[in-house]
Amino acid sequence: MDWTLATHLLYLLVTLPLTFLVARSLARHGTAFLADAFEHREGLARSVNHLLLLGFGLVNTGFVLLLLRAGGPVRDATGAVEVLSVKLGVVLLVLGLLHLANVAALGGTRRRRVELAEREAAVAAVAAVAASPATPSG
Repeated sequence: MDWTLATHLLYLLVTLPLTFLVARSLARHGTAFLADAFEHREGLARSVNHLLLLGFGLVNTGFVLLLLRAGGPVRDATGAVEVLSVKLGVVLLVLGLLHLANVAALGGTRRRRVELAEREAAVAAVAAVAASPATPSG
């Protein structure tokens, strides 16, 4: 077996399980965050969580496979370590960036929901004051 093939196999043996471990961890710990973002609608939170898990896994698996051929032939152990470190670093950066993008999008959803609830409460308070009879002072 040559160094390039060994490097490719080791790359796949590390990145594919890593992708699915990260996805599973995000799914397990993200349900509460999603439930809060979706007004504690647990069914919706679970469904969105499942869809995010699928999308995360598909996008990252596709990226890992596309990155497999990046770089030239590997000639020795030092080259294998160098190629693996670059490829693994890129995969980890992409995993992290996708996670941050998901958190930012869901945080925006939650923020808009909270702002809307605050506006509705303010409008209701003004309407209640306007509808209450004036009390004489004195």
